[in-house]
Amino acid sequence: MKEFLEEKAQKELSKKQKKFSSEDITKLLSKGQALKDKFKSHKKLSKFLGEFKLLFSMIKDYAKGNYKTIPWYIISSIGATLLYVLLPFDAIPDFIPGLGYIDDAAVFSLCLRMASTEIERYRKWKITGDNTEIVDPTI
Repeated sequence: MKEFLEEKAQKELSKKQKKFSSEDITKLLSKGQALKDKFKSHKKLSKFLGEFKLLFSMIKDYAKGNYKTIPWYIISSIGATLLYVLLPFDAIPDFIPGLGYIDDAAVFSLCLRMASTEIERYRKWKITGDNTEIVDPTI
């Protein structure tokens, strides 16, 4: 089952990442509260709430031009992942009890592993680069 989920997550992320555009960043940023609510309210996703906030902050800083030292494929992977989580009808529809968020968690976990080096660079930049909080309190 784990191998199946990993393979499915990789396919979904790759497919969504290739279609992700700069216009999708605006769409994603407008859905911040809905994403935060989803991460807070579902057991499979709630363990990733801190990471979600950091990734959303990264997208926000990228969009504002505050943080551009990140490859587009990382931004598009993170953005595609967050939009995937937001979709109620994805590989495993969210309304299926007990299973609906497994694919969302698998895709999110895969994204964290793929982007781990860039995520740590961003975390350090947020802490030392401008001395502001890592998480944007407005979301």
